[in-house]
Amino acid sequence: MSGIVATEHQRTPVPGPAFVRLLARITGEEIPAPGPPVAARLGQWVDWNRAVALSAALDGRLPAAADGVPDTAGIEPDGEAGACARARRALEDAIAARGPGGSRAPASDAAPDFAPYRRDYLDLQRSMQATTGQLRGRLRDALASRPGDAARLAEVDAVMEQTLSPREQALLATVPALLGAHFERLRAAADAAPDPSPGDWRARFHHDMHRVLRAELDVRFHPIDGLLAALRP
Repeated sequence: MSGIVATEHQRTPVPGPAFVRLLARITGEEIPAPGPPVAARLGQWVDWNRAVALSAALDGRLPAAADGVPDTAGIEPDGEAGACARARRALEDAIAARGPGGSRAPASDAAPDFAPYRRDYLDLQRSMQATTGQLRGRLRDALASRPGDAARLAEVDAVMEQTLSPREQALLATVPALLGAHFERLRAAADAAPDPSPGDWRARFHHDMHRVLRAELDVRFHPIDGLLAALRP
């Protein structure tokens, strides 16, 4: 166990966002050299339909409001912030429930197997995606009801979500496999130790998985935090 901890601490710090750095430290994966900036690559990702919509939003030529769309001009930013905070707390509680002693934690005497953890991670990813998607749409509706730059920002965010979300989801879908490899490394190290203690390495894995889940939650809330900031006076 101490050897595994030492390995993580001795790794050379890697550049990149906090979520990526955490994955690199925990899993031992090397981060590839950074490619061109996102702004430079965006032109390769945006098809012509979305490019037209993005150009219209940036130029201020916003589409007319559809019939039947509720007027959200009266929504208070503090109310939206409260709803987002409650949703985030619910997700954080769901993450905490997957730890040792949580309702979804495998029994201590069960055969070590990553499959239950993978199912839990995928379940939580689906919950995070559904919750943040709903919140993001709600905040955009609130911004779209306002004149000028607020409505323009809502339209730009909609186009950017359509463009970038598939790539984001594809990358996040690789995280369970990285954690699975980490699980196997910890188990192998414990099996090779002179005096193995299964509880130690499983607790270590629970801790690491929780850190990754919370970091992923932060990533998924970045657009929501930005829209909330735009809603504030």
